[in-house]
Amino acid sequence: MEKKTALYDRHVELGGKMVPFAGYLMPVQFKKGIKEEHIIVREHAGMFDCSHMGLARVDGPDALANLNYLLTNRFDNMKDGDCSYALMLYEDGGCVDDLLVYRRNQNSYYLILNASNTAKDIDWICRHLKGDVEFLMCESYSLLAVQGPAVLKIMSEMATGTLPTKYYTFTDNVDIAGVKCLVSRTGYTGSFGYEIFIPNDEGAVIVWNALLDKGVEPCGLGSRDTLRTEAGLPLYGHETSEEIDPVTAGLGFFVKMDKDDFIGKAGLIKRGTPTKKRVGVKVTGRGIIRELQDVYDGDKKVGVVSSGTFMAWINASAGMAFVDPEFAEIGKQLEVDVRGRRVPIEIVKLPFYNVSREDPAL
Repeated sequence: MEKKTALYDRHVELGGKMVPFAGYLMPVQFKKGIKEEHIIVREHAGMFDCSHMGLARVDGPDALANLNYLLTNRFDNMKDGDCSYALMLYEDGGCVDDLLVYRRNQNSYYLILNASNTAKDIDWICRHLKGDVEFLMCESYSLLAVQGPAVLKIMSEMATGTLPTKYYTFTDNVDIAGVKCLVSRTGYTGSFGYEIFIPNDEGAVIVWNALLDKGVEPCGLGSRDTLRTEAGLPLYGHETSEEIDPVTAGLGFFVKMDKDDFIGKAGLIKRGTPTKKRVGVKVTGRGIIRELQDVYDGDKKVGVVSSGTFMAWINASAGMAFVDPEFAEIGKQLEVDVRGRRVPIEIVKLPFYNVSREDPAL
């Protein structure tokens, strides 16, 4: 039986279309629909209930050493209040998951886990921890993502305490509508925004209602996916997976091959040069592309779509694909097989939408 987040009743009251997702009943969209929610996040401010995601803590004198061994990125230079993106690999170099690491202090870190992978991640981490370290799941919390160009002004008016100003940083004990929260300058939409961690169920409803009163619109999983695709952001099971390693996915920057050994390092070396490259693709004719549809150059199959949708902001169908490297040049004209019909596409630069990581003007 699916779980419900602390905001379930509010979602239903606001007309949310509830669907099973990662063991929870979550809103895929609200009354205005996916397209309108997408535009709201690009033009004003929208918020997403992300409480289905996993929040864990790694504590102890050996916490840092374990993270450096478990994950691909390097964490030695992180400061208190920094966030970092990383991948967790199997021995052969395939991806267990991608996740965020938040440094609380030199002996304590938060891990933000993908909802659909939380149980698998917990098992993998706990089987590989060594030394003086403790792994804890933080069950009693809610997570709201507030995204869009108006968010800075709205949050600045609501918050008492210091909001994080730099991208990929966080601050704790920020008071929002009388609720103490952890707030990070992160998001999964490509727009400016914050993610708010609220440590109790009652507090989540208070913060949600206060944001609604400030004109922030509720958004669902559907627009979250179209927004992240437009921003060129990877999703596990699409752009990363047990088969798709981070180098093939174009995430090599987050893989520090020059650090001491980490799980999957030898596997990546053995895999060698990738045989596919992740690219942006945009439809130049009629049709909407979707994941798992084949990409062709004439009669030759040269790749497959990993994510595809209609993108409201650019008013076109577009997405990401993995293609043979010789067909990855910007401007290259190819075709996608959409239910037996060839739809023309062009290889384009990612992302389709990109906002400055600096704070917008108040």
